[in-house]
Amino acid sequence: MTVRRLSALPGLAVLAALLAGCGIRATEVPTDYGPAPSRVRCSLAEPDVTAQTAPGVPVRVFLLCGSSLVAVDRTVRVPDGADSGRRVLVAQGLLNELAAPPSAAEKEAGYTSDVRRGIAVTGPRPGDPEDTLRLDTAPGDLTSYALAQVVCTFSDSAAAEGDGSVVLAGPGEGTARRYACTDEVRARPGSNEPPSSEVTDG
Repeated sequence: MTVRRLSALPGLAVLAALLAGCGIRATEVPTDYGPAPSRVRCSLAEPDVTAQTAPGVPVRVFLLCGSSLVAVDRTVRVPDGADSGRRVLVAQGLLNELAAPPSAAEKEAGYTSDVRRGIAVTGPRPGDPEDTLRLDTAPGDLTSYALAQVVCTFSDSAAAEGDGSVVLAGPGEGTARRYACTDEVRARPGSNEPPSSEVTDG
């Protein structure tokens, strides 16, 4: 047994020399070089021609990319002569755009949406503030991402108040709330819900 061990020593010495020559050093300390670079660009390589040429009113909707919200150009069709219900029609068009599948260019850039299809919006009920938009899904039942998308998209459109806030309510008897889209919400919609306050004046 002693002879075999001694005969193996030259081989081990050669192996150690080779490893040292290659610059490989053993270490017991784990190394962390950070996450792998992301391929998500969150920026369209070229303008989306489909959105630019589609008939309708130019609008911007907020889609998800990575962990933040990014504004993209879309168009919403509003019937002529619909001045009285224009806000509601614009809001419904925006919801439809948020729920629509991203275009090929948007998918390539990493855009997604958490707003599901089929959400409908109506105007105020008696006793509501006149600028209320009532969703058939309670705002509190939306995911934090979807709520951020809806609030930031509405607040940047003709559906918003003059100060950029938007008043939302659900289908029940719940009180309307005024929501705002902040920099924090746009940066991290998953952990920062749009700030809101109850609106009591009808």
